[in-house]
Amino acid sequence: MSKSSLTGTRIRARRNLRGLRQSDLAQMVGVSPSYMNLIEHNRRKVSPSLLHAVAQALGVSEDSLVQDNDIRFVEGARAAALRTDTDIVDLERVDEFTGRFPGWAKVLAETQARVETLERVVEQLSDRMTHDPYLGAALHEIISAVTSVQSTAAILNDGGEIAPEWQARFHGNILNDSRRLAEGAVALVNYLDAADDTESGLAAPQEEVEAWLARLGFHLPALEDGNQAALPDLVDGQVELSSDASRSLALQWLTRLQDDARALPLDAFLAAVSELGMSPDLLAARFAVPLQQVFRRLAMLPIEQARAHGIPATGLAVCDGSGTLILRRAIDGFPMPRFGGACPLWPLYQAQHSPGRAFRVHVLTDGRLGRHFVAYAICASDAPPSFEYPPVMQSTMLIVAQTGPSVPAGDQPLVVGGTCRTCAQTDCPARREPSILVAFA
Repeated sequence: MSKSSLTGTRIRARRNLRGLRQSDLAQMVGVSPSYMNLIEHNRRKVSPSLLHAVAQALGVSEDSLVQDNDIRFVEGARAAALRTDTDIVDLERVDEFTGRFPGWAKVLAETQARVETLERVVEQLSDRMTHDPYLGAALHEIISAVTSVQSTAAILNDGGEIAPEWQARFHGNILNDSRRLAEGAVALVNYLDAADDTESGLAAPQEEVEAWLARLGFHLPALEDGNQAALPDLVDGQVELSSDASRSLALQWLTRLQDDARALPLDAFLAAVSELGMSPDLLAARFAVPLQQVFRRLAMLPIEQARAHGIPATGLAVCDGSGTLILRRAIDGFPMPRFGGACPLWPLYQAQHSPGRAFRVHVLTDGRLGRHFVAYAICASDAPPSFEYPPVMQSTMLIVAQTGPSVPAGDQPLVVGGTCRTCAQTDCPARREPSILVAFA
């Protein structure tokens, strides 16, 4: 669907709100009533000059007649409809609904987006409860302390006459277990509290780094000037980087991202993207850099400038040779687990079997509300070769959102999930464990 596919419907809705007849509007803008009728039924395209005249006649802005949000509203309405088990007879008229009632369409799309966000939160929490080793140990410690207190209290209550020395011993056990319970609860709260700025060291360093980068939009303007001496200043005093380990890891990534910015200067890179499009291989050839460097640069561009150059939303996943995700930039609709293994069907892992080979795969996330993406992946080493150590390989995957007419036509997508535990594909040959979502798929 093009951006202007609903322009005629929107013109008709605005004309009706003004109480104008179709012939009156046609006369005001200098076209025949029959031609205006074709425009309002989306059978004729509206030229820029005519669009300007219509907007002036209706007293609205041109953007209100041709909006980028149209596609998002239509997709939101369709996704909301697909949640029901009832056959939606008028689903094919969702374009008309969006054009005639843009306000309600916006409400429906935003509500649908909030529902999807909450679902992802539930999936992430379930994944965390299942795979986070510290969280499991902390909960086990609390449950153990509670059970011990309960058992000791039951003995004191039901044990009849107990010698004073044994009473004192049981009371001491209750006191110690209560302290252990309180300390465990405090540690657990500190671990779950992402806003804690103390040197607790309870959160994983990678989580702290990713939370910090996410708050900054995964782009630091200071990296563009190439002043490497200033890198330590960028991590000092950051709330999310509460441990020495996280600050050290942040410096490693900042060094790499600054190298990317130096090799791919922002203005020149954006100009090349405008010329060549989202073609990482052509961009890598233009700047004579490794493909994974282009992936990182595309995923770390400033959001507003990326949008201005027509660059769609992007995500990034990097894993080492063990398959462990060592950096994640999330993208809506493509779940990335915090703990445990990710979906083995990801092109990120396919690339590990063929180092140096570039992959481009049309993927569709699992479930009725699956979304289309194009995933680019490669496995390579950024380190120089050495006779002393085996090559340290890393796989990098760029995830590019696809919407509307940009979805590859006639291309059978590869259906992937986030992790087996939250994936509804029951017949997947790569499944490691049962899914908790099968009942809701």
